Amino acid sequence: MARRRAPAEDPHALTDLVRRLGSLLPELGLSEIEVGIGETRIRLTRTPPTANPVAVTAASPPPAHVADALSFSGITIEAPMVGTFYRASSPTAEPYVREGDVVKEGQILCIIEAMKLMNEIETRAGGRIAKILVDNGHAVEYGQPLFLIEPLR
Repeated sequence: MARRRAPAEDPHALTDLVRRLGSLLPELGLSEIEVGIGETRIRLTRTPPTANPVAVTAASPPPAHVADALSFSGITIEAPMVGTFYRASSPTAEPYVREGDVVKEGQILCIIEAMKLMNEIETRAGGRIAKILVDNGHAVEYGQPLFLIEPLR
């Protein structure tokens, strides 16, 4: 019977663990994480991007989705996690919602895939979908505006 190697002794398991921990840093908003397995210690640190002096001095307009969300007076649904945005449950399925659709509180708006898990994102308020700010299959960041909803009066 072959002896099963501990994760600390298995280079493939260590590589997988480092990848998984690395993907958790931005998802959880952490700048550092440290894990110990036996005598092996893994410490990952994420450094903030350095400021670009040109971008700091030049006043460039915000991306369209940010400008739309900032000027909108209704409800903004934001990404609760980092991942990939999908408008439907599968590539051949109809989108959960389209612009102009009326939605109820708790209705599924989209899916965000994070670490191979499909997370259904629901609306926290009812209203009409005024704008969908992300294209299907694109990456989203935590807190990024996804949908603008006009409350029904």
